[in-house]
Amino acid sequence: MIDFHAHMGNLVREGYPEKPPLTAHQLLDWMDRCGIDKAVLLPLESPEGSWGYFLNEEAVAARNLYPERLIAFLCVDPRYPVLEKHIDFFVVNHGCKGFGEHVNGLAFDDPRNKRIYAKCNEHKLPLVFEINIDLCYDEPDLPKLEACLKEFPDITWVGHGPAFWSAISADDPRQGYPKGPIKPGGAVDRLLADYDNLYADLSAGSGYNAMTRDPEFTLDFVERHRTKLLWGSDIVSVHEQHPQVAWIKTLPVCQEIRDALASGNARRVLKI
Repeated sequence: MIDFHAHMGNLVREGYPEKPPLTAHQLLDWMDRCGIDKAVLLPLESPEGSWGYFLNEEAVAARNLYPERLIAFLCVDPRYPVLEKHIDFFVVNHGCKGFGEHVNGLAFDDPRNKRIYAKCNEHKLPLVFEINIDLCYDEPDLPKLEACLKEFPDITWVGHGPAFWSAISADDPRQGYPKGPIKPGGAVDRLLADYDNLYADLSAGSGYNAMTRDPEFTLDFVERHRTKLLWGSDIVSVHEQHPQVAWIKTLPVCQEIRDALASGNARRVLKI
């Protein structure tokens, strides 16, 4: 299994010391207990993105401790004055394999975010993004995302977050964790079908909720997009439960599809 969405570091600062920073050693121990072979480390450097920070330098240092188990991405706030230089530096000098987690308080297509997209497009990076009501925000049917899929075709976009996953349903309520049946024709379903450069990240409560709120719809959705879905946890601290681990192991699909979601699609995106 490959966890495509993992964090560590000091991301629960208001919980300290009961929720101490998650170390690389603790992350590896958790991975071993869950049967996870590799994890993608997603730094968080925008102040709106979390309740703390996980810096690129920390991701690289952790990757260097466990190079066979951890894969480092990089992140930079779109208001950082030399963001293009920063991306170049961590891709070229430190071998970061992608960008993310991209989550900040600007519109998804804000010109400052597009500076990031242009540089990631140049490097042909995968980019893990969150869309929420007030974070990298979009409109119903995700038109800002769709425009960026067209404008930056060499990015492998990996969608995540409450307002991304609520758009799996055509009656998208624009809220975090809607319950009940999914109405066919949602923007996520359509965009995954129409754009080769869009993938979906199954992690966190948003991905888990989308995959479990309507089991009958889920099986058809997984079958349709079996090559576009990436399993992940969104681990942040040492004291967490992640039902995604049991879900991927018990999803009633053939082993070929399970393997694709659990690791095969990730290996293709990461080129490993």
